[in-house]
Amino acid sequence: MEYYKRTADRMLRDYLDAFGAVLIEGPKWCGKTTTASQAARSIIQMQDTDKRDQYLATAAAKPSLLLKGETPRLIDEWQDVPVLWDAIRTQVDNRQMPGQFILTGSNTVDKSKIRHSGTGRIAAMSMLPMSLWESHESTGEISVHDLFDNPEIDIDGKTSKMEVEDLIFAACRGGWPASLFASTPMAQLLIARNYVRTVCRDDISRIDGKNRDEILASRILRSYARNISTLAKNNTILGDVTASGEVSCSPDTFDDYISALRRLFVIQDIDAWCPAIRSKTAIRSSIKRGFCDPSIAVALLGLSPESLEVQLKTFGFIFEQMCIRDLKAYTADANSHVSYYHDRYGLEADIVLHLEDGRYALIECKLGSREIEEGASHLLELRELIRQHNTEEKQMPIREPDLLIVLTGGQMAYTRPDGVKIIPLACLRD
Repeated sequence: MEYYKRTADRMLRDYLDAFGAVLIEGPKWCGKTTTASQAARSIIQMQDTDKRDQYLATAAAKPSLLLKGETPRLIDEWQDVPVLWDAIRTQVDNRQMPGQFILTGSNTVDKSKIRHSGTGRIAAMSMLPMSLWESHESTGEISVHDLFDNPEIDIDGKTSKMEVEDLIFAACRGGWPASLFASTPMAQLLIARNYVRTVCRDDISRIDGKNRDEILASRILRSYARNISTLAKNNTILGDVTASGEVSCSPDTFDDYISALRRLFVIQDIDAWCPAIRSKTAIRSSIKRGFCDPSIAVALLGLSPESLEVQLKTFGFIFEQMCIRDLKAYTADANSHVSYYHDRYGLEADIVLHLEDGRYALIECKLGSREIEEGASHLLELRELIRQHNTEEKQMPIREPDLLIVLTGGQMAYTRPDGVKIIPLACLRD
């Protein structure tokens, strides 16, 4: 089976050169094991049904025996045997060599089961479902890093091959590697639907052995999907979950389910960016609701590519999630991250893309060409607000944005006379 190169490949190589062990975290089915296998020279799969009991018995008696093998040695789904973390840390200390182990996991582990943090020995990195560049759908004519390194780069005329209908299908299908090898479009769409069912039926209880209700989990996720890319508060979502009267859910229970879904990397909310350019009460500081992949929202809402083609307003929220997923993939490193800006005056940036060196871009996601002017005006106004702040605040000025970008579902990139870059999502790469 063909291996689709991932943006995480380079980060994994760099981390293996620097640390004794590397932990790859992310949602199940996003390709962690396959990517890790490309770098590994031996593999042990803790969920292998034929050997699982033997592995568990060995781990209970002498876990270091499971770590013998050519290096880098991949320990797949290591979280099933948390004692391995401390055993790996000890082996890294003893061997004093980088690149000894790769660990993969689809959920975070209860820290109380681990004695040592692994700081300096085990480096953590994240993976997401595939971006459009990784799935070979983006033309990759515009590099995100090139944009930052050379803001004057000529992007005019760079084109995307994807029509809006193609973007809609890609969002419905999601970035799940297995979907790329399905033989029919319908089969491709089934991957995300089955993912959601598995999370609600099995994973949300299996993560910590605590029995949780499949129907309630599904209702919570469905309400989350209805509020995707919004600043909906917990009580709003909880009220939606219980509105029909068919299920009951206390605030504590709701928090417990949300925590489990975050540990499974299903829910991935976006934090607010709160620079000191307005009063604290003016800037929205609540989280923006999101998933690790746009297809999760599509599956939960029972939508299809055909239905979204006549619900472009709904698709606009889903398109923003696809933009966030791809930008995270293209800037994958230890400290780069995304946030958003929104204030009570209606000024906003859908995404603030922060690089680890402090540079950042203000980004609006606008599906159609008619919305581009509105998005560009928001970005320019926000930059002007920062400049005004800096004229008054000399001791602690705020860095001006390095880039202003409107990501679109269109097909041609260009730079406006005011400097705002209009870029089709399906033109980007890392």
